[in-house]
Amino acid sequence: MKNVFAKRWSAIPVALLAFCVPVGHPAQGAAPVTTWAAPPGETLCEDYALRVNGQPVPVYSCRVSAVPFDQVWPGYQRPADQTELAGFAQWGMSGPVSVEITSQRPFTNVVVRPGSREVRPTVSGRAITFALAKSGQVTVELDGPHHALHLFADPPEVGAPRGDEAGVRYFGPGVHRPGKIQLKSGETLYLAGGAVVYTAVEARGATGVRILGRGVIDTSEYDRDKGGGCIRLTDCSDVKIEGVILRDPDVWCLSAFGCRNLEIANVKLVGLWRYNADGIDICNSQHVVIRNSFVRAFDDAIVLKGLNWGKGGFQERPVRNVRVHDLVVWCDWGRALEIGAETSAPEIADVRFQDCDIIRTTHIAMDIQCGDRALVRDIRYENIRVEIDDVCPAPRMQGSRDERYVENPHDKYLPNLLVIVIGQNPYSQDAERGNVRDVAYSDVSVTGKRAPRSCFNGLDSQHTVQRVTIDNLRLSGKPANSAADANLSVGKYVSDVLFGKAAE
Repeated sequence: MKNVFAKRWSAIPVALLAFCVPVGHPAQGAAPVTTWAAPPGETLCEDYALRVNGQPVPVYSCRVSAVPFDQVWPGYQRPADQTELAGFAQWGMSGPVSVEITSQRPFTNVVVRPGSREVRPTVSGRAITFALAKSGQVTVELDGPHHALHLFADPPEVGAPRGDEAGVRYFGPGVHRPGKIQLKSGETLYLAGGAVVYTAVEARGATGVRILGRGVIDTSEYDRDKGGGCIRLTDCSDVKIEGVILRDPDVWCLSAFGCRNLEIANVKLVGLWRYNADGIDICNSQHVVIRNSFVRAFDDAIVLKGLNWGKGGFQERPVRNVRVHDLVVWCDWGRALEIGAETSAPEIADVRFQDCDIIRTTHIAMDIQCGDRALVRDIRYENIRVEIDDVCPAPRMQGSRDERYVENPHDKYLPNLLVIVIGQNPYSQDAERGNVRDVAYSDVSVTGKRAPRSCFNGLDSQHTVQRVTIDNLRLSGKPANSAADANLSVGKYVSDVLFGKAAE
């Protein structure tokens, strides 16, 4: 598959084509800022010009979904007319900074998300300015979500390896095409700022692997299922992935199968538009941390699964001790924070989703689908903030190759908020279904003019949902202290759904 980005040079300032290392000369009294020039040959976004503390920052281009239109893999790739180009930019910072954006197109409204950061932009003509007090990820949206600008403000990089160190595969600034990268035990893959590496990274049975840096891993040049996503880990342990940007995977973007002791930190996923372009999939793995990261996925964003591969698979390994915290999530088609739909494992247990901003989702914000035999237990969603637009285009399955998606500005569709369901689904792999026990939602808030619905459903008297607590749920600022307040439907095989701190 060709690189999907057209070569467009007319709007690229000449100064941005020269490599640079951490810049100097910040504005007087401002915190220092680190930027990296875009390498020659890399497409930049023509829609925006960006400065941080007065320093120019290149804005890269990425392809994203434009409409919530999907097909079960039909044997051909998703057509480009269901997508659009967006921008993303990255810099390093150690203290508060001023961000200045100039839009090349007119607009009437600007929103910086997530809302929890309370960024209040100032607009003058086509110029937008605002302050960022700390590192993190935000999106800038002009007149809605289309052609958004994704901004990745990194904390200072610490302990970057040198290119001459043993066991380090080092990619400096520039465009690289090394083919598929297979990492072995003890190896470090390092991408310096300003590096764009067209590749797919894989590790099997490896221990002590590191994937680090401030560069971009791009898998756009691989046809479906030829790359295996930007990063795929199988039966690995003691793995750290930190700082990199992942763009345009051919399938699931970052996946781990049967792994132990995995840390994913300050990773940014953007440019996911193809069929089944999930964000981060953790399958039959234990002791996993995902933190301080950004995921914009076409399909499901953060997913915990149990998969039955048959002989040689990991279906007897549980999903256990998973911590997901301080994430910004944008889901263009599927579910934002999900367990399932495949749950082929002894159990999925001891899972915490904490301090996450779901700035956009399409089907469900927080979802537990017990489609196989696993006991799903001890699951907590804490301090989750969900933003819902006034108009949410309804997701649709494409009936034929020539069918087009037509947006309805008067669409009444809303994604669901909380869903727990036990039952066979199209992805079920086991003959038996499981149970769900001890799920807690605390300090969940939804902003938007309309309140989404939720539902809990067991399967039968042997496959039930038991002990669900909901504490401090707020819909559009209003407390929800009952199922009626929460727009919650509770099915027949569900028991002990309790509201408030007294339920603990």
